[in-house]
Amino acid sequence: MAISTLDPNTALLVIDLQKGIAALPTAHPMRGVIDNAAILLDAFRSRDLPIVLVNVDARAPGRTERSFSTHGFPADWTDLVPELKQRPGDHTVTKRTWGAFTNTGLEQHLRRRGVTQVVVAGVATSAGVESTARHAYELGFHVALAVDAMTDMDSEAHLNSVTRVFPRIGETGTTRELIDRLGPHA
Repeated sequence: MAISTLDPNTALLVIDLQKGIAALPTAHPMRGVIDNAAILLDAFRSRDLPIVLVNVDARAPGRTERSFSTHGFPADWTDLVPELKQRPGDHTVTKRTWGAFTNTGLEQHLRRRGVTQVVVAGVATSAGVESTARHAYELGFHVALAVDAMTDMDSEAHLNSVTRVFPRIGETGTTRELIDRLGPHA
C-alpha cells in the first residue's frame, strides 16, 4: 500500500453498492466491502467532507461480447444498500455507463465544492471503480483507492486493477490507512 497523504478537501465516491449489485457473487465477501465503505462514510461525515453515493440503472448502449443484464433483478435493484445510511447532504449520482463522471455533472459538483482529491470505493473494481478513478485522474483530481472497500465479480480482474492499474493513476490504501491520513474531526 502506498497512500502518502490526503488533501484537506477530499471527497469519498462510493460506487454501485446497491441491492442488485451487492447480491451478485463476488471475489471477496460483500459484507466486508460494505462494512469498510460504511466506516469510510462515517469518517468522512465526521469531518464534514463531501460524499458522493453512486448507483447504476442502465448500461452504455454499445455492443459488447459480454453484456450485463438486469433481467430478473428485483424492482429495487438500484437502491443503495441500507448500511450506507444515506443522508440528505450526500450527493447522489445515477450513472448509465461504467464511470461516474460520464454525463452526470459529477465533475462540476466536485469543482464547486473545491474538491482536489477523491477516494474511490465500491464495485466492480475493474469496471465502475476503475473507470471512475481513471476519469478522475484524467480530470486532474488526485486519486486514492480503498482496496479493502472494493471487490469484483472476477478475482483476476480485481487483482489486475489493484496491482497494475491503480498505482499508475493514484495511490492505494486500506480503509484504516486512509482514515489515518484524514484531517481532524469537524
